Amino acid sequence: MREMLADGPLDVLTGDYLAELTMLILGRDRLKDPGAGYAKTFLRQLEDCLGLAHEKGVRIVANAGGLNPAGLADAVRALAAKAGIPVAVAHVEGDDLMPYGKQGDGALTANAYLGGAGITACLRAGADVVVTGRVTDAALVTGPAAWWFDWAPDDYDRLAGAVVAGHVLECGTQATGGNYAFFTRHDIGRPGFPLAEIAADGSSVITKHPGTGGAVTTGTVTAQLLYETQGVRYLGPDVTARLDTVRLTEEGPDRVRIDGVVGEPPPDTLKVGVTRIGGWRNEVVFVLTGLDIEAKASLVRAQLAEALAGVASAEWNLARTDHPDAATEETASALLRLVVRDQDAERVGRALTSSAIELALASYPGFHVTSPPGPAQPYGVFTSALVPASTVPHAVVLPDGTRVPIPAARGLPPTPPLPEPGRSPAHPAPPAFEVQGSGPSPAHPAPPAFEARGSGRSPEGGVGAELPQGGGGAAPVREGAGWGNGPAGQRHPQTTRAPLGRVAGARSGDKGGDANLGVWAESAPAYAWLEATLTTEAFQRLLPETADLPVTRHPLPNLRALNFTITGILGDGVAAAHRFDPQAKALGEWLRSRHLDIPTHLLPPLPPLTPLPLHPEGRQ
Repeated sequence: MREMLADGPLDVLTGDYLAELTMLILGRDRLKDPGAGYAKTFLRQLEDCLGLAHEKGVRIVANAGGLNPAGLADAVRALAAKAGIPVAVAHVEGDDLMPYGKQGDGALTANAYLGGAGITACLRAGADVVVTGRVTDAALVTGPAAWWFDWAPDDYDRLAGAVVAGHVLECGTQATGGNYAFFTRHDIGRPGFPLAEIAADGSSVITKHPGTGGAVTTGTVTAQLLYETQGVRYLGPDVTARLDTVRLTEEGPDRVRIDGVVGEPPPDTLKVGVTRIGGWRNEVVFVLTGLDIEAKASLVRAQLAEALAGVASAEWNLARTDHPDAATEETASALLRLVVRDQDAERVGRALTSSAIELALASYPGFHVTSPPGPAQPYGVFTSALVPASTVPHAVVLPDGTRVPIPAARGLPPTPPLPEPGRSPAHPAPPAFEVQGSGPSPAHPAPPAFEARGSGRSPEGGVGAELPQGGGGAAPVREGAGWGNGPAGQRHPQTTRAPLGRVAGARSGDKGGDANLGVWAESAPAYAWLEATLTTEAFQRLLPETADLPVTRHPLPNLRALNFTITGILGDGVAAAHRFDPQAKALGEWLRSRHLDIPTHLLPPLPPLTPLPLHPEGRQ
């Protein structure tokens, strides 16, 4: 926060503090202390920076209120009073649906994803600091932009442009080179945070403060645009943004323009994220070294079969990290991971993990584990559903204490998803969120394949849909399919076996129990080959863990990109730790490492090898 305030001019500073896992943590905090439930890190930042923000006239908008925005607003006022800083504080509420309905056993939180209209109202009333509960990440930008330019609720193209800018900003340095597939091209030891210069027409320039690290390029912005989005239509509570209309233009060093974004009315529903305790889990990781790895793993599994009888779920995974004739013990070793889950903590508690350790003198040669036996730990589950937007009590509390209701945006029924021809449809949505009593009315069933990280993005619609000829999204330059074309337009059937990452970038992440993986090419010929080659079937062959799961492909030609949704690969979400990479953050890098036949003319030259330093005895 200090870096953003001190290193250059700003009008509004936004902060995104919420994710699925955060909501679960805040829910557990609230069980212990009803006055808790907000992000305390935000207060610690304000202790250092509120005076500087006031001095520079910068408004602060953050969703750090979590489950208790009113409590955080009071805490900010107390902090400001103690420091003698005259600031007006307002907050947005109404997203918390727990008081109104029946969420089912173990529910900790149930929050609707609100839009930016409440933030706009707070800023129009003179607030210097606005704190919210669960709003969409993009609302942190659409709200201030609508205030600054006095946009109307139906200025859909302008709002859609702000949504896209907000999506680029929401994960901070992921837009300035952090987690970037081609990270070796830039100095990202300490990337600066991105900022958006938003214009009255909704277009924007993504940049960063002068002198900060990292880079802003069409590649870094493309990577973030593909992160945790799904279909052509990016639904939100303020507007539906057409991602197939986004145009990126590199205007100069660390300056990328976003324009051309087409907006459509929002849906008439809001997403609700529900977190609950899913049960209890425990794990043991056995280290298998040297020869006969498979036989050693089989022995352990047989020896623990009796102890695992009656456990609801016991999953084994053997990671062959071992190398033949290895020069170190660690590189000669594989890891055998046992994860157990049950509703009964005792059944997967210390007694179970101790039984694994008790094999130490009676099992495979070289027996050892990575950690001592431990007690069971609770794990969380995240599910999503929809409720009518008109039934969610969206409201603001202004700096003078006045409470003002915020009407729902005039929405349209959600557009049914349109699977790309020949692709697998997504699984049906999880059960609808149940509500009763005086609050929101019963939920609509959710459409397939939501946005679900906790970023607040709504269910996607229009999957694979394309604009008509001459529409806002320019058609890609197709210079040949399959092999692609060379400089003179001749076809080049020559191929080289190489990693996909030589010609494509990727970024991936979690969507509740689903994963999203975006892949993009840097040239029109490379995209023509990628679009023709990386079909859903080819994707599943390259990533065998997805072979038995529904995978949906979403082409985004303007970005020279394909976006894949893998339904169910993450089980019950990040908190359940269903797989080795529970948030699918590295799924894209796995795909990039896979080898296939690539047209030789598309492959960039490999960088020169750097000789290793000489050993004292002359060996390298």
